[in-house]
Amino acid sequence: MKRLFFLFCACVCVLCASAFKTDTVTVATTHLDTPMKVIVITPDGAADARFPSVYMLNGHGGDYRQWTCQTAPGILGPLADAYGMILVMPDGRDSWYWDAPNNPGMQMETFFVEDLVPFIDKKFPTIAKAAKRAITGLSMGGHGALYLAARHPNIFHSVGSMSGNADICSFTDRWNVPQILGDYKDNTAVWQSHSVMSLLPKMKTAKLNIIFDCGADDFFARVNEKLHMQMKRLGIAHEYTTRPGRHSHKYWANSIKHHLLFFDAVFKDIDTK
Repeated sequence: MKRLFFLFCACVCVLCASAFKTDTVTVATTHLDTPMKVIVITPDGAADARFPSVYMLNGHGGDYRQWTCQTAPGILGPLADAYGMILVMPDGRDSWYWDAPNNPGMQMETFFVEDLVPFIDKKFPTIAKAAKRAITGLSMGGHGALYLAARHPNIFHSVGSMSGNADICSFTDRWNVPQILGDYKDNTAVWQSHSVMSLLPKMKTAKLNIIFDCGADDFFARVNEKLHMQMKRLGIAHEYTTRPGRHSHKYWANSIKHHLLFFDAVFKDIDTK
């Protein structure tokens, strides 16, 4: 009987400690061919509480369920509660988070700016300020996070990338990029303008809070090291880490913990100023 009572109390404690709420919402838009489903995790808090938000972008071949079902199942809700953050997981649709130059039905960057962020701020208890909004992502999502933050620091002032392809011009025939931007040889300038590497001056001017990392055995390790060195050369403040690991969900499940810790420190530092 004592054992059963102990187990009951343990279960109650777990339930009390995991009071986050998970919603799947649909965001209407004219910038994409179809409306977008988005998973939103809201932490436990008082009825009138408001929270910073972190947008988490999926990789190529994934969708809005990648983070919760494949990469980090079971850990995101408790992390949202622990840090008091709203976690937002949209669907990248293999877009690389660009406005596709020749496809009016795939204007992902404009969707984020004009539809997604305003929708989330209206429907959920966010602190609707760039200083309290971060964006990060894995693989394609890492590139997308850096790209969007560099171009829209008035929306995302903190940014991260996990195993992101920071230099798309180093991989010119993979992951449907040619289908979006055209053949590299015939559209070199377009490719360069859509690469994170070309946006470093914007990042310097914006003074973003930046964290990125990549596994030592990842095929994007070299481009991330290049990004780190270029940022150092330009005097762009950032936190860069390389750890043992490959391009894998196991690596990203660990990496997201570091990113949320970094964002939490940034948000708290803002509160003290």
